Amino acid sequence: MKKIIIGSDHGGFELKKEVIAHLEKRGIEVTDVGTYSTESCNYPDYARALCKRIQSGEFERGILVCGTGIGISIAANKHNGIRAACCSDTFSARMTRMHNDANVLCFGGRVVGAGLACDMVDLFVDTEFEGGRHTDRVNMLAEIEKEN
Repeated sequence: MKKIIIGSDHGGFELKKEVIAHLEKRGIEVTDVGTYSTESCNYPDYARALCKRIQSGEFERGILVCGTGIGISIAANKHNGIRAACCSDTFSARMTRMHNDANVLCFGGRVVGAGLACDMVDLFVDTEFEGGRHTDRVNMLAEIEKEN
């Protein structure tokens, strides 16, 4: 059984609930790091909570949702070893796994609907990293992290 970690701020809370239901229907174990309401909160807190658990090795992949997906993806990418991609279409969600080995999918609750979000999640969960020439590029990203 696959497992995934998910988090959101208030702007992504409602869509996150729909994504969790979709994943659970697929038999995927979901851990939700919050938020648990639409009360205003700070997206970096939830990005940090999720990314720390990916960095620890407890989870391989995660999903983050805020209003646009942009702020929470920026926050996630501040963590070493995290390759977060903000997507709003299925092609990007698939390609970011195949070519970038992204380990966090981000999107916006005010940008995409539940159907599209769930389609992107399915592609993100089911698509494997292609490797090959893309491995060198992912390794280059890790080198940039070390330099900074």
